[in-house]
Amino acid sequence: MKIEETPLQDCYIIHDTVFKDDRGYFFESFNASRFKALTGISEHFVQDNQSASVYGVLRGLHMQTGEYAQAKLVRVLEGSVLDIAVDMRKYSTTFGHTFSIELTAENHKQLYIPRGFAHGFVVLSDKAVFFYKCDNFYNKESELGIMYDDPDLKIDWQLPADDLILSEKDKKNFYLADILHRL
Repeated sequence: MKIEETPLQDCYIIHDTVFKDDRGYFFESFNASRFKALTGISEHFVQDNQSASVYGVLRGLHMQTGEYAQAKLVRVLEGSVLDIAVDMRKYSTTFGHTFSIELTAENHKQLYIPRGFAHGFVVLSDKAVFFYKCDNFYNKESELGIMYDDPDLKIDWQLPADDLILSEKDKKNFYLADILHRL
């Protein structure tokens, strides 16, 4: 396991050592002891989630607030996505900054997103299977959504707007300026 810092405070890219041979490959996708030794973060994941989506599906930007805030460890099992993390921690030196990374089944990269971040992704391949571990349980009342096209965030989703497929719920997300009081 190799840890790479992102421009966002406490947000890390994880590069796993992949062992390949004529049978396929093997890698350890998470090791709490190594993660803590490399980042200083002690993480206890309690919920795993998985989604399958087609090209152009944009899920996000989502976060949980208060006592139900979640740290996430995300990766792609099939296909490719553009993954986005947004630091929403008012006390952070990178508050309101975004980071994007292409996660694919082939590159085996993972992104650790700490509590207090909004998160989303868009599918770049024909299909993608997305997997993430959470350190806290989902709570509907703590859910908060930020518009994918918020002008204050200036996110380049790398796909034409006409290709984006959003849920009805995500079409009603808030703009950052309207939710600062909720953070």
